[in-house]
Amino acid sequence: MPVPAQHTEQSILQLLDAVFDPEVPVLTIAELGVLRKVTLLDNVFNIVITPTYSGCPAMQTIAADITAVMETNGVFNFKITTIIAPPWTTDWMSDTAKQKLKAYGIAPPTNTTANHLASILNRKKSPTTCPFCNATDTKLTSAFGSTACKALHYCNHCQQPFEEFKCH
Repeated sequence: MPVPAQHTEQSILQLLDAVFDPEVPVLTIAELGVLRKVTLLDNVFNIVITPTYSGCPAMQTIAADITAVMETNGVFNFKITTIIAPPWTTDWMSDTAKQKLKAYGIAPPTNTTANHLASILNRKKSPTTCPFCNATDTKLTSAFGSTACKALHYCNHCQQPFEEFKCH
């Protein structure tokens, strides 16, 4: 079955802007950096995605949501390819995604992955900034939050608990 003439790699990327991360529903998979690319080869759109970590349970939902968007828009010649190399990094998140995380009440990653790893090795990790009051007088309460890619913190200034999207 031929691909409808109105669809291009760019138009498919635009269609996929309707696919949100099921664990952080204010972010699209493109903003999060999970959607890597769309290519057209031999009349088939290849949609390439990368999980935030290799065991991410949201990937099945993301693939189902991609399928629903494609089929709803009359595109049936596509395949979804999940790749794990290179591994996903918070460096792939857009600035818009980081702003949306903060507005949603989740502390966004503020360092590059390389700087974050260097700070851990040097034991000089910067404090996590509270997304509610911007205070840095915060403490880690759990290395894991509602998902493995987030950690739980507490702000000593505004006394709010919050999650941080872990840098990796």
